[in-house]
Amino acid sequence: MLYYLFEYLDQNYNLPGTGLFQYISFRAGLAFAFSLLISTIYGRQIIDKLRRLQVGESVRDLGLEGQNEKQGTPTMGGIIIILATLVPVFLLARLDNIYIVILIVTTIWMGAIGFIDDYIKVFKKNKEGLKGRFKIVGQVTLGTFVGLMLYFNPGVVVKQKLPQKEVSQMLELQVPTNKFGEAHKSTKTTIPFVKNNEFDYASLIKWMGDWTENYVWLLFVLVVIFIITAVSNGANLTDGIDGLAAGSSAVIVLTLAIFAWVSGNIIFADYLNVMYIPESGEMTIFISAFVGGLVGFLWYNTYPAQVFMGDTGSLTIGAVIAVLALSVRKEFLIPILAGIFLAENLSVVLQVSYFKYTKKKFGEGRRIFLMSPLHHHYQKKGYHESKIVTRFWIVGIMLAVISILTLKVR
Repeated sequence: MLYYLFEYLDQNYNLPGTGLFQYISFRAGLAFAFSLLISTIYGRQIIDKLRRLQVGESVRDLGLEGQNEKQGTPTMGGIIIILATLVPVFLLARLDNIYIVILIVTTIWMGAIGFIDDYIKVFKKNKEGLKGRFKIVGQVTLGTFVGLMLYFNPGVVVKQKLPQKEVSQMLELQVPTNKFGEAHKSTKTTIPFVKNNEFDYASLIKWMGDWTENYVWLLFVLVVIFIITAVSNGANLTDGIDGLAAGSSAVIVLTLAIFAWVSGNIIFADYLNVMYIPESGEMTIFISAFVGGLVGFLWYNTYPAQVFMGDTGSLTIGAVIAVLALSVRKEFLIPILAGIFLAENLSVVLQVSYFKYTKKKFGEGRRIFLMSPLHHHYQKKGYHESKIVTRFWIVGIMLAVISILTLKVR
């Protein structure tokens, strides 16, 4: 809203300073600052309100050190992250940008599903929360919406690469960057560490005949559904000890901000020889606000946590990360960038599968890990949760650096 106000003032009255709002970097900085202030200042009030409503965590006895002390700690703290993100976005972002619209819908939709799940756990005293099939329906519905929007919306396009000499000439002539190249719809994405790193989903079914061109969108939507479901569940599993999910997610999202910035800027996209995605740079505003919300939430969530994000936060975080990666065509980078989420997911899958296999074969279930998800395994080994979180953060930063290197290393 402020963006449109200052745009009007700049165009009609040419007031000093109003032109700053045309710069993504300026609005991104403001979004981060606003979000951080909201999450730290009003976060305290929200936590106190949750405590008065007795929205406390019900902890199951898993035999973990320090677990009983967490009993009664306010949950549903994901509300802090969501509010701290959406308020600056509505104030500073261009609300006619399709990527911003998709991210706002994703945040509200998954936040609502997570909220219902937490509500059932807390107020209905049902530890299982929202039934799994309803969560899946919610994730599939969101995935379908996101997939259809990314495929059919006319605002989601890429621009063909121009020769570097031609780009330089156009820059010298001060040709607007939105005139560079011809915009077109595409189902292409990028594969890390590969020389010709573009991959077209259409190629998976093109061999069946030309008639498949009309059905590529079905394949694309299924891929989007799978990625959103997998990443949101991964974030949900990671939220098991103080500060782990929020800190790891902040690193991941901040890295995606770099990709969004580069992909949305013709100069950087040309220099790094990456896919130019018009208008995708606007996502930097959302990402900055999201990171501010996560960092502010960490103020209260680091050990010993004064609040837990609950499914309200974790499901939202995972879905937002998935949508961001899909929007900048970096979904194949998720196993590296979100390696923490992947490890947590795999630890559960391997543990359950191996237990069932050995029980069927030997009559007694055996385990690979002392406990899953993976962070609980290290707790069982005697590591303090602060040390586990810090080391997971370090691994997450290393994975983020590797992900950024894919811009040049092929």
